[in-house]
This record gives sequence, C-alpha cells and structure tokens, in this order.
Amino acid sequence: MSAKTPAPVPRFTVITLGVNNMAVSIAFYEALGFARKFRATGEAVAFFETGATVIGLFPWDQLAADVALPESPRPKAFRGVTLAWNCNSTEEVDQTIDFAILNGASLLKAAHKTDYGGYSGYFADPDGHPWEVVVAPNIEVGEDRRVHLPD
Repeated sequence: MSAKTPAPVPRFTVITLGVNNMAVSIAFYEALGFARKFRATGEAVAFFETGATVIGLFPWDQLAADVALPESPRPKAFRGVTLAWNCNSTEEVDQTIDFAILNGASLLKAAHKTDYGGYSGYFADPDGHPWEVVVAPNIEVGEDRRVHLPD
C-alpha cells in the first residue's frame, strides 16, 4: 500500500517578464511606483512587490534558455496573457493609464465602458507586455493592495 502524497498549497507568487533592456524596464516599473526589493541582484534580475505577488524582470534570452525555449524569433503577436491592474473607480483607471504612458508605456486601447458593466483600457510596457487597467463590478482593491472577490 503506497502513501498518498498530500496536495500542495496552491499559490501564485511571481510573474517573470522577459525584457530587452533591464535598465529601461527597471526604471519603468520603479516609475509606476512598484517597490523594488532584493536589490543585491543588480541588473541580473529585478523583483518588485505588487501586493500579493511579485513582478520579476529577467533578460529575455536568459529567460528563454531557462525555460528551454528558443529565444528567437521573438513573438510579435499576442500570446494570450495580460497583466491586470485593478482599480476602484473609472477615474483611477484613467489616471493609471495616463501615468503609465507618461512613464514610457504605450497605449494599446483607450479606457471605455465594458459590456459587463466595468471600465477598462490597456497599455503596454516597454517590452510590449500588455496591462489591463480595470474597474469591475463587485471586485474591490483593499488598502492591502489585494483584490477582494465576492464568494
């Protein structure tokens, strides 16, 4: 009779983005207000606190090698992944998108009312990673910077 392996505790802890220029990307995420931590890594890798998770920046070619995927050709098309910045009001969405653009982001889609009753727009970071900035019905962002979902 074999012992049953207990299920691990599910957790989503880090989003690592492959970037072309570490200095530019580090400056961009610092300008957005994310707190950089574990600075001893220099520009080899950079970590930013986001509330409940961490954003990691890592050189694109080294990340591809770490995952055992070819570094080129680099995809130009949408890869089916977005990052999200939830807000508590339409004004906060507009302010966040404007702020990101002032700090080096490019506008992908202007903020607009959504068909589900929310308000959403998209920007891309300097490496083209898409961010949705959104306020959605029944989803709050607490003082702890965490998203609180209804049951």
